[in-house]
Amino acid sequence: MLESCRNAQERWGGVHQLIDRWLRDRHELVRSFDSLDGVQAPKTNAESLQNFCQLLLDYVSAGHFEVYEQLMNEAQAFGDTRGLELAKQIYPRLETITASALNFNDRCDNGDCREGTCLTSELKQLRQQLHERFELEDCLIEVLHNAHEQKAATV
Repeated sequence: MLESCRNAQERWGGVHQLIDRWLRDRHELVRSFDSLDGVQAPKTNAESLQNFCQLLLDYVSAGHFEVYEQLMNEAQAFGDTRGLELAKQIYPRLETITASALNFNDRCDNGDCREGTCLTSELKQLRQQLHERFELEDCLIEVLHNAHEQKAATV
């Protein structure tokens, strides 16, 4: 019995740590985004924008290639059909927002989005999309992970 407890902790404790790290990365992403507001100097703006884009890429990549996969694996292991169905409904919207974030990064890399009005418009749209993304991700974490924490502790 103690062995199964250790296995559950090793298996799902890692998911908890992964989520914690990812949420810290989210906080850093938001701080970087907020630093873009009101930045007027072109050089400072370019540096801030480059830093933000790197954090954005890291964050969305971790979501798609690490966190979502682990959440789905956890839900499957616990036979959580409700959670898996919710994930199927949410995931397409997350993919759409990810595509928008990647397109924003590409436009910035190409120099297409460093001018005042264009950048302001792009950032406003991206802010709305990230806000929606964070809400969807929080829902997934709640349903696919937090719902299983007590079960994992008793396994």
